[in-house]
Amino acid sequence: MKNTCFPRPEILSPAGNPEKLAAALRFGADAVYLAGQRFGMRAAADNFSVEELCAAVSTVHAAGKKLYLTLNTLPHGYEYPALEAFLTEIKDLGIDAFIVADLGVMALLRRVIPTAAIHISTQASIMSPDAARAYAAMGAERLVLARELALDEIAAIRAAIPDTVELEAFVHGSMCISYSGRCLLSIALTGRDANRGACTQPCRWGYTIVEEKRPDDHFPIEESPVGTFIMSSKDMCMIEHVGKLWQAGVSSFKIEGRMKSAYYTAVVTNAYRMALDACEKSGDVASFVPDAALYDELCSVSHREYCTGFYFDSPMDNAQTVTRGGYVREKAYLAVALGTDVPEGLEAVNEKGRLYKFIQRNKLITGAGGELLTPGKVGIPFEIGELYAEDGTPLDCAPHPSMIFYMRMPIEVNEGDIVRAAGEE
Repeated sequence: MKNTCFPRPEILSPAGNPEKLAAALRFGADAVYLAGQRFGMRAAADNFSVEELCAAVSTVHAAGKKLYLTLNTLPHGYEYPALEAFLTEIKDLGIDAFIVADLGVMALLRRVIPTAAIHISTQASIMSPDAARAYAAMGAERLVLARELALDEIAAIRAAIPDTVELEAFVHGSMCISYSGRCLLSIALTGRDANRGACTQPCRWGYTIVEEKRPDDHFPIEESPVGTFIMSSKDMCMIEHVGKLWQAGVSSFKIEGRMKSAYYTAVVTNAYRMALDACEKSGDVASFVPDAALYDELCSVSHREYCTGFYFDSPMDNAQTVTRGGYVREKAYLAVALGTDVPEGLEAVNEKGRLYKFIQRNKLITGAGGELLTPGKVGIPFEIGELYAEDGTPLDCAPHPSMIFYMRMPIEVNEGDIVRAAGEE
């Protein structure tokens, strides 16, 4: 392919629970990463029991995709017996790779599952060709690079290591103000250890200054008229630069967000899938510019201000902190399509379209604007029309969480498609 000799990268999506896993697979992920009940860096996500993990591996492999398990916390010595028991229980599930950050975990994994493919986590802060070669010499098959690297540094690492060792880099989602996520602030303030997956994100909190002789007087730290955000990072968005990442030798485009919704997983995976496919089709990776509609899609999910991380800006020159607090609100996630079965007595198809079965995620109302999200396309606008309860009773709205209802759609809908509001919530 023009301007690159590297294979097409994979899209690697977060799967915080089975619903998010299904969304990732449906909307174009080549691989997913997830965690068991312990030892992953997102302890507050729903995560997977051993039974669910077994089912997940089967589902992912049936779709021809890959599943990577995160074991990237930094466990204390007393946790190793439980970790060894967990690895023993899952050693025959067929997990495609394990993401680790700790040399002790790596050694234990090698002992319990000698054939395990090992990916070195971004928590290991791989910043140089020397570090990359060292991990490659230990048998790592993939290196998840530190988020502080510039594109030219990634290209230099790629050139310095064997072709058989892959490089993975984050392309989208939340960033940490601390170096590659290694932070002690959470445990210092709350007792919850960020390095064991329990971060409370105190970097996002509001802070004041207190003078020791006037403890009741709190003085604001004013970075701007609306407050201070000295430790709150922007979110990364590299959708406009997928060609440059590919050209630098990144093998896997990683999307952050195991704590986000299934809607987030679907939208972001879909956008990067379309961008990467269009990049490949263009035949000119280096100069590829995606359709602006894909960036608009990414603006439809909950996010902080977007930036390009440190691919083009040094952390010393641009800390990429936000200029306003909170999230940009996403378009409301309304429903997921379940199929075409309809109750007796209802007209399945007429001149206004076909009735489809849905499960509700947020309240939707007849006459309001909606958009249909289906794989390989940006949101398709429509007006919400006829609604019926599960027993066929006509409805003006679908107000109840997880209720089953039927909606007449003027456009074709497939199982797993998503309905969202046309405007911001």
